[in-house]
Amino acid sequence: MKRDDFVTLPPLVQDYLHQLTDLFKSELTILEYASDLRRFLTFIVEREENLCRRCFPSAELDPADFSFMDGKTAERFFGEITVLIASRFLSYCRTERGNNARTIARKAVSINRFFRYLAVSRHILETNPMEELLPPKVDKTLPKYLSLEECRTLLGMVEGDFRERDYCILILFLNCGMRLSELCGINLQDIRLKEATLRIRGKGSKERTVYLNTACVAAIERYQRVRPQDGVLQKDRDALFISRNNRRINQRSVEMMLEKYLKQAGLDGRGYSIHKLRHTAATLMYQQDVDVLQLKEILGHENLATTEIYTHVASRQLQEAVNKNPLSMEGVNAGQDDEA
Repeated sequence: MKRDDFVTLPPLVQDYLHQLTDLFKSELTILEYASDLRRFLTFIVEREENLCRRCFPSAELDPADFSFMDGKTAERFFGEITVLIASRFLSYCRTERGNNARTIARKAVSINRFFRYLAVSRHILETNPMEELLPPKVDKTLPKYLSLEECRTLLGMVEGDFRERDYCILILFLNCGMRLSELCGINLQDIRLKEATLRIRGKGSKERTVYLNTACVAAIERYQRVRPQDGVLQKDRDALFISRNNRRINQRSVEMMLEKYLKQAGLDGRGYSIHKLRHTAATLMYQQDVDVLQLKEILGHENLATTEIYTHVASRQLQEAVNKNPLSMEGVNAGQDDEA
């Protein structure tokens, strides 16, 4: 879903999404909420005919365009949506749409927060009926990451006309653990090579300072010597990373670049992605005894619990290391012959 599609949503939903923008929620979060709410409304129009006919007796209902809802009718409509209907929607997402538990849990959060907005911010509802909406339990999964040797193999694949740029991008991902959107948003004025720092804008437009190690500084310096100057679009002249079309590099171009090098390195098909490079950087730092609180600041996590998943990664590695001990199976079969 794109922002241009917001006009097809009911005015109350549009107002809510605009409030999220004012609260500096990330663009991805806003688009996910919009998509979830649109799917929920589509389900109601298609499956809850009695409810819709009570609220819109003479309207031509269109599950793709909700402009038939004006202010007053929409208020009545949302007031009649119960937690039972929302539960049926989550069940539909699981059984008919094949959504996994994580996706369904996100949809439950999207619905809950919108109805909380209607109750708390707009006072349209006396209470939030979705407080009792129970999302499925989501099992915590350990993040995938590249080993140190795989990182070196990947970096060794960089070649071609854009090798300085591509190498710099990979080095920043693997050393600083930044997000894809953060890397694409870097401007020239964000870089302070003398101080070895980089200012990046994270989720919710929150800024943080990232400290650059020797490899990052060297990679940026090499790239800046060949960075395109002529022909770059006026609006993109401040961008650090420039595409082959002389524009600020976009996220998909970076993803395609990584896919190419992963394939050349024989690392494709393993679920590695740009975000896994972020996990890799965090894991490698934690393995080198970087404190989890320091890691939280480096990654720009809002909650410590998000960062603590890397402590579980280390615990698994310790278990694997113990299991590799050549004496790990010693004595397992001891005494069996006697019992026989």
